[in-house]
Amino acid sequence: MSKDRVIPLIVAAALFMENMDATVIATSLPAIAADIGTSPLTLKLAITSYLLSLAVFIPASGWTADRFGARTVFSAAIAVFMLGSIGCALASSINDFVIARVVQGLGGAMMTPVGRLVLLRSIDKSALVNAMAWVTVPALIGPVVGPPLGGFITTYFSWHWIFLINIPIGLVGIFMAQRYIDPIRSDHPDRFDLVGMLLAGLGLGGMAFGLSVAGLGLVPWQGLVALIGCGAIFTALYVRHARRTDSPVLDFSLMRLPTMYASILGGFLFRLGIGALPFLLPLLMQLGFGLSPFQSGLVTFTSAVGSMGMKTLAARIIRAFGFRNIMMVNAVVSAIFLAACALFTVTTPLLLIVIILMVGGFFRSLQFTALNTLAYADVEPAKMSRATTLVSVNQQLAVSAGVALGAFSVEATMSLRQAADLDADQFGPAFVIVAIFAALSAYFYYRMPANAGHQISGHEAVAALPPREAEAEETAATETVTARDQKLG
Repeated sequence: MSKDRVIPLIVAAALFMENMDATVIATSLPAIAADIGTSPLTLKLAITSYLLSLAVFIPASGWTADRFGARTVFSAAIAVFMLGSIGCALASSINDFVIARVVQGLGGAMMTPVGRLVLLRSIDKSALVNAMAWVTVPALIGPVVGPPLGGFITTYFSWHWIFLINIPIGLVGIFMAQRYIDPIRSDHPDRFDLVGMLLAGLGLGGMAFGLSVAGLGLVPWQGLVALIGCGAIFTALYVRHARRTDSPVLDFSLMRLPTMYASILGGFLFRLGIGALPFLLPLLMQLGFGLSPFQSGLVTFTSAVGSMGMKTLAARIIRAFGFRNIMMVNAVVSAIFLAACALFTVTTPLLLIVIILMVGGFFRSLQFTALNTLAYADVEPAKMSRATTLVSVNQQLAVSAGVALGAFSVEATMSLRQAADLDADQFGPAFVIVAIFAALSAYFYYRMPANAGHQISGHEAVAALPPREAEAEETAATETVTARDQKLG
């Protein structure tokens, strides 16, 4: 099997492990809490500490990969993640468990951006869309599969296996990485920006943690405001610092590239909207429709089936229509299917729910594949590690903000309707609100050059231009040929 196929599968397997583990313990909290002698509410610190660890350590991933080599760091990240998994399985107190989750977060923070960096440095640009299609799938199905899988393992086996199952997957991942991934590293790594790392870590950690726990009832609203406010202050201090250093851990100068600009800002809005789906849908199915966690997981898993179906078609569709056209239209289409969830009621036929979720998953997968590929279209090789770090931080913040927006929308609806209990009627406005944010991302794709990313998509540049621009291109080409013929004549 060629590297163009093996390497995406290696990275996808590692990212699936990381994405799934972020949510897999959600349905197992009562069983874990009973075993280690604490309450399920207190144990939710295990979820938030993992997310906080991700946010804090992601900014260091690009420099680390340049300094020690992407293959080495990727393999080490899997090993650290496995170490944290073993720690979770052996934990006998809340302190042990939270520390182990922080270690897992450290491994996950390196796994995602460095995994993408491995792809970008190993795969030819002409095959990058297909490769990213594989890597996109774990991010879509991990949060959906996590809760029902955790409930199944806890019910029929033991909660310890939620974490121990990572060990054989990780060992195979390390072996395959060492065998198939070339030991590529930067010849001249940048100086490590320690001050920037501290400011970015405090800023992103505060905002991501505050947004992640919003709506969970773990922190009073005053605490949330303080967390997000302090995070915003440290982030602003980092932006000021980044302008004065030649090697920032988060390089915002990359935003000058039109493709990166659209991928970051448009991608943030789109992920914010879609990121609320794995949070809202299981709650609707369980609290609104009375399904068990496992039954809810089987229903929501259909969206993952749709995303799997896209992986073989994404490259052909993008090559046929170009990034700009596809992303502009598909953002709105994906948002419509997200908003359609607002129409689900107890009497809605299950088959109709499954079809909407499956088709919606198909279009969401196409958008994520395009986003994850387009971001790197115009980035020069020397700055690729900085690009993967910036994109990963943006994704982490967007998903956290999406969950916070979804939770706030549900709570606001209950407050306006003066509803005492959370039922299916309270979820409709939340789906519509997050869908609007996802649709707004189309504006940033519209502003891209018509031929954006054509060197990756394979879409003909002239064919991708609007009629007037295409006509100008053709006229210029004709004049060039005429001048050449006159010269020869």
